[in-house]
Amino acid sequence: MKRKKTSLREDVLKYAKKNYNTEPEYLWKSFPNYAVLRHDDNRKWYGMIADIEKEKLGLSGTERIDILNVKVDDLLVRDMLLKHKGYLPAYHMSRGSWITIMLDGTVSVKEVCAMLDMGFKNTSSGKKKEILRPAKEWIIPSNMKFCDMRTIFDEDDELLWKQSNKIKAGDTVFIYVGVPVSAILYKCQVLEADIAYNYEDEYFQMKTAMRLKLLQRYDPDEFTFDVLRDEYGITSVRGGRNVPYSLSFKLNRGEVKL
Repeated sequence: MKRKKTSLREDVLKYAKKNYNTEPEYLWKSFPNYAVLRHDDNRKWYGMIADIEKEKLGLSGTERIDILNVKVDDLLVRDMLLKHKGYLPAYHMSRGSWITIMLDGTVSVKEVCAMLDMGFKNTSSGKKKEILRPAKEWIIPSNMKFCDMRTIFDEDDELLWKQSNKIKAGDTVFIYVGVPVSAILYKCQVLEADIAYNYEDEYFQMKTAMRLKLLQRYDPDEFTFDVLRDEYGITSVRGGRNVPYSLSFKLNRGEVKL
């Protein structure tokens, strides 16, 4: 059988090496051109390159072509991709979540690498997914008994703050100041996270810190506890929590945050 000369195989392997430090694994003696791309921690595959006869892919012709199998986000994404040239139902994989991409140039190398990124993310461990996730928005509490945020931000627009669970650099935090204020007063960006910082007194303990930069102040009467409860269903702010979309829209002055 003839093998089609045009192939993005080497481009994909170089991309995997450069971006994920992945060396291809050739696991089958009977299929020497099948290359598996695998995570270094959970050992899951995030891509497989194979050379397949076109007729086995439901295409006309007898030559062999290189293909890439990756895991997509969901069935909707899969169905949308299958409407485009160069995308096929997964060959020898779970068709519910994997898809085959032709590496003959029908799909651009840029798009193929973007799909490999998707496959990497979708097969990552929970810890790695948290690192790879897009920036998020959080509400975090501040207790006036222990520190007066108003005084702190009057002196400097950056500060170290106790690390809240799952918050990472690049996230946005809205600081809710407790009684007697009981309102969101500040919008900050997380400049650094997971900073080792051992501090303890009779009221407070901090082992990990994050560096925050003040971006915006809010009027104390604007996002009060009553407003948060009655309009956005937030009944407590005891730790880092996600920001509802409708509240995010208001906090960002109508700017859409995706």
